[in-house]
Amino acid sequence: MAESKISGIELTTNKEEYSIDDTIEIIASFSIEGDLRNAFNEANWTKAYNNNDVSFKLKYGLKLSSGGFRKKEVGKTIDTYRKASIFWTRNPKLVNPMKDRRIWVQVAKNFEPFIRLSEEEVRQEMFDFREKITCKASELGRGKHKIGAEIFASWQKHDYTEPGNIKNNSKEIEITIN
Repeated sequence: MAESKISGIELTTNKEEYSIDDTIEIIASFSIEGDLRNAFNEANWTKAYNNNDVSFKLKYGLKLSSGGFRKKEVGKTIDTYRKASIFWTRNPKLVNPMKDRRIWVQVAKNFEPFIRLSEEEVRQEMFDFREKITCKASELGRGKHKIGAEIFASWQKHDYTEPGNIKNNSKEIEITIN
């Protein structure tokens, strides 16, 4: 198995200047690309289901920081997971009429379940992220601040993948607090 990586990291805010009383809202978007994402497909779900490997848990985290050498944490660190449950169904709304049986995946994001009808939609639910972190402008103080993100993800061994962990950093964005 070759490589998986965190890519497409983008930090955005709704504005670049804040007053000291404001709440700063930063949206971090990123994706997991590579072998892990490619291995998460219907053929492997069926093989895993037949071998009783019916759940996949992806642990991930996001930490924002500001400053030069002495980095200061911004907002609350996100440290959570997404879980995929592989199951077989006879539900006529889900079963493809061209096949006599079908294995499906339910992805739970923040304990909210999603069932999608195509492989790519399931991959998007599992491996594409959009997280929001808020903090008070007063925590950072007045002046210009560069904020960057450190993102990590890990998973265990399954029928279709080896265990792994990945990490990446974003480009910094700059905000001003008056």
